Amino acid sequence: MTVSAPDLAAGTAGTAEATARGRAARRLPRLPLLVAGTLLVALAALALGRYTVPPNEMVRLLAGQFLPVGETWTAQEETVVLDVRLPRVLLSLLVGGALALGGAALQGVFRNPLVSPDVIGVASGASFGGVLALLLGLGSFAVVGGAFGFGLLALAVVMLIGRLNSGSPILMIVLGGTVTGAFFTALVSFAKYVADPESELPSIVFWLLGSLATATYAKVLTAAVPILLGAAVVLALRWRLNVLSLGDDDATALGVPPRLTRGLLLCAVALMTAGSVAVAGLVGWVGLVVPHLARLWAGSDHRVQLPAAFLLGGAYLTVIDTLSRTVTAAEMPLGILTAVIGAPFFIALLARSRNRMWSQ
Repeated sequence: MTVSAPDLAAGTAGTAEATARGRAARRLPRLPLLVAGTLLVALAALALGRYTVPPNEMVRLLAGQFLPVGETWTAQEETVVLDVRLPRVLLSLLVGGALALGGAALQGVFRNPLVSPDVIGVASGASFGGVLALLLGLGSFAVVGGAFGFGLLALAVVMLIGRLNSGSPILMIVLGGTVTGAFFTALVSFAKYVADPESELPSIVFWLLGSLATATYAKVLTAAVPILLGAAVVLALRWRLNVLSLGDDDATALGVPPRLTRGLLLCAVALMTAGSVAVAGLVGWVGLVVPHLARLWAGSDHRVQLPAAFLLGGAYLTVIDTLSRTVTAAEMPLGILTAVIGAPFFIALLARSRNRMWSQ
């Protein structure tokens, strides 16, 4: 009896799927621990700072917004927690989760643990959109809109380049992202070159370094729409990402269209990346470091790994942002801290786990 290639692929994939399902079932109970840990990090960030709010008063203050709790907190504590820190913490959870989830999804799409959201050029395009708005002296709404619009424009260019060669779409997307990112990076450099060094250049440089200092509820809402929409698409397709990791031929044999699935995932990641850069500037290393932590914690099954990456990313950036506003008198940009902490941390991860992270 002759076994066809599709049947053989389906049998092999079925065995791998059953094994992966068993691993995912064993690791699934870890997700509630991550949810609880992320909430604890967020609560700690609300209490910590140059003006420390007692944890019991902070919890009563938050509960008092929904329950009939007697007011024992001061007006200053209410202003600090609700008007200053809460939108900042919400924004760090969204941005960190989006960058980490995007990095984990791209590492699965390209089957490469060294890929991050920067590889598709969206971050560079979004950074140019924001810089252009700052250079023209437009308002903060224009900065957010420009970053978001040019981020999507960069994605469109990358997708067009990816269609030039039907034989190796992944390679063309990587090359297209590299070229597009380099082009927009050059435009950012030109914008800094022509900017007024007294009035425009400092604001451009500070924005490019990444910061959540200007977080507001309006920015939280602006970031939440594209980030949550993109995250919903990625999480809905996480089981298809498992099949896609077997290769295009096996994925096609199992009824998963590789090009369509890859395109949807790239668009979702681009949406999250553009939304993140629009409100926080360039924040590096989160999309590279955190997916490795999620892989160590939850394994390589994307059905568990991707939600873990989103939670870990939010908690990670919240910790970094809390450090940025507490360790020095002048607030340190996020991009500096994520690089200073992320680079040695990533090296330590590689040295500790060696091949275990990617070969699970």
